[in-house]
Amino acid sequence: MTPLVLLPGMMCDARLFGPQINALSGLYPIMTAPLSGQKTIEKLATEVLQTAPPKFALAGLSMGGIVAMEMLRQARDRIVGLALMDTNPLAESEATKDRRALQIAATLAGDMRRVMREEMKPNYLADGPNQGKILDLCMAMATDLGPDIFVRQSKALRDRKDQTETLRSYSGETLILCGREDSLCPVERHRLMQNLIPGSTLQIVENAGHLPTLEQPRITNAALTRWLESL
Repeated sequence: MTPLVLLPGMMCDARLFGPQINALSGLYPIMTAPLSGQKTIEKLATEVLQTAPPKFALAGLSMGGIVAMEMLRQARDRIVGLALMDTNPLAESEATKDRRALQIAATLAGDMRRVMREEMKPNYLADGPNQGKILDLCMAMATDLGPDIFVRQSKALRDRKDQTETLRSYSGETLILCGREDSLCPVERHRLMQNLIPGSTLQIVENAGHLPTLEQPRITNAALTRWLESL
């Protein structure tokens, strides 16, 4: 039975994968790893690897996918399958760095909740009946993690490396999944990853934005189950 390691996105915790843990925990050993203990993507990846099983399937969403790609770069022989969800293999653009600098400054000035509420949360989700409930959960996760983690994660993302060559040289069973309406990590980024990894599967989830694990859990669970069964 293949253990599954789940890596959440920025300012999220294991609650991001609540529906997946509920659906899969009876079938697979599941570990979630907080991405809050280190200041760079490289060190975050190393920290997760230190506590992960010797061999495991790895799934990451958004920042979790970025850390997953770095884990692949560091220890590809331990990763028996890879799922990259609503993420980006490229280094941060200068325009995004500029926006992130303003968010960091606002957070250091005590304004993290406004940053999350006005700048980040509106970009997360597609319209739908559960949008308000999911946004409330996002705010709760961010509030629990706090401003220090926001700044640390922001700087780690700002300084990350391009991982296209890491993906190009990987041939394991790979699921690439994203919400059709994800404006943070758009569909074309996922088509790029599909083209980089031979034999990878791309699933675009309709009526979902950046968080299909919560927006469309049944579809996401089914895709993850097919991927895990193929390992």
